[in-house]
Amino acid sequence: MNRRTLVVLLLGVLVVLAGCAGTPGGNQTTATTGTDLTAVSTQTERTAGTAATQSGTQTPTATAASSNEDITTTATAAATQSNTPLEGTLDIHYINVGQGDATLIIGPTNETMLIDTGDYRDDGEIVLDYLRQHDINRIDYLVTTHADADHIGGHEAVINYYETQANGIGAVYDPGLASSSQTYQEYLDAVEEHDVQLYETRAGDSIPFEGVSTKVLAPPEPYLDSEQRNENSVVLQLTLGQTSFMLPGDVEEDGEGYLVSEHGGDLQSTILKSAHHGSAGSNTGPFLDAVQPQVAVISSAYDSQYGHPAEEALKRLGERDIAAYWTATHGNIVMSSDGESISIATQQTAPTDPGSLRDGEPVEPGSDTPIEQRTTVAVGAKPTQTPAPTSTSTVTQTTTETESTPTPTITDGGEPTETSSTAGSLAVSEIHADAEGDESDNLNDEYIVFENTGSEDLDLSGWTVADAADHEYTIPSNTVLGADETITLHTGEGTNTDTDLYWGSGSAIWNNGGDTIIVTNDQGKRVIEEEY
Repeated sequence: MNRRTLVVLLLGVLVVLAGCAGTPGGNQTTATTGTDLTAVSTQTERTAGTAATQSGTQTPTATAASSNEDITTTATAAATQSNTPLEGTLDIHYINVGQGDATLIIGPTNETMLIDTGDYRDDGEIVLDYLRQHDINRIDYLVTTHADADHIGGHEAVINYYETQANGIGAVYDPGLASSSQTYQEYLDAVEEHDVQLYETRAGDSIPFEGVSTKVLAPPEPYLDSEQRNENSVVLQLTLGQTSFMLPGDVEEDGEGYLVSEHGGDLQSTILKSAHHGSAGSNTGPFLDAVQPQVAVISSAYDSQYGHPAEEALKRLGERDIAAYWTATHGNIVMSSDGESISIATQQTAPTDPGSLRDGEPVEPGSDTPIEQRTTVAVGAKPTQTPAPTSTSTVTQTTTETESTPTPTITDGGEPTETSSTAGSLAVSEIHADAEGDESDNLNDEYIVFENTGSEDLDLSGWTVADAADHEYTIPSNTVLGADETITLHTGEGTNTDTDLYWGSGSAIWNNGGDTIIVTNDQGKRVIEEEY
């Protein structure tokens, strides 16, 4: 197979994203964030810059940009493909980061891979604390599955820390689809500031993870589904000996369908990281039947506003007798493979029957309770549960039920569902960015609808709504949104009512091709950062 790696140059000047497409006469103010990786690359073909080695494996020539000169280096693209177990183990750490994803992988020669870094609201603190607790002094491979803020929330902090206080980041692997969020911009800025090697990564490329067969199965070229970020996540399959791990990011039905059609039975893996936090639109029957996992791992918040994991997904796992581990109830989950079997350790005992998964008690993200081994999975056999401790819980909860605060809607896609919170919770229920006809003459047909998904009134006085280009609107005083009620924010001019607000802008605000809705409360706390 021709393994190709396109090296992305981070240049000092970021390409400006245009505002709402089709706005005439320059009425749309342009955004300065959300640069597409391909826009700051050398614009060469993906096969350019490669040279065949004597073995026939292509080696990419990687070019790093700095402020003073061009530095050309060569990176080996061929991963070790042997399935013979080495001295040492392959350890997969599924870190409990709440509603997000972060997975640390330590190879048999102690090389490290970090896949995603959790949600933007934690700013990398949970992941960095975990890495320091485990004496990780270098990240050899930082993999960005996709640009959503619940996956790259700690990227900037992790890159800055390892480049200034530890032994650095070896390289970053990214699917190349941009986001207009501030979180994404800060990630790119950190890569540029520290001259970290950045690769646009596609199906057929490889990551030279020493001692581990590492295959990049997606995204394809061209991208799927109109370049939708979830569907075009970087998908990895890691194999050591007879054991294998499938890590599909946030792919949904189309992405899973592509994987099944392209790879079929080669998808078979011992452990599946459940796609898209266990959403209903992912973990489809054909995909599960192709992967045939013995265990699925789900990463999401205990009270996920998206209802993750979805009952439909859990039902499909249960119908196939697949044991399920959930970071929300098992805490940090560590799986260690010697090439023949996989031991599973967690912070807390909890049900693994998918139908009973929600019966477990929650584990606070960031808890430092030690893990204990629970079971061992032999390839081809059902997991054997380690007897549960006699104590009622192995985790001391660090938080108790307190007065609820608004639950943010974040960049994860899907419809938000009401949480167990009794207070008001603001969510984006509709985005109408593409006004009918000439937008400059019909600005009030560009609008955002907000909904109070909680059970109490929500006082929005003094809250602000902004886009990725820092256009900002302040909600007027005495604006109270009742439980289950909606309020629409129109871009143009008009008279505010209980159900409709008017920005008063003379030009379009929301980018037809994608933008970020940022809502900050009157205390200065960001409660929504939702991309579309």
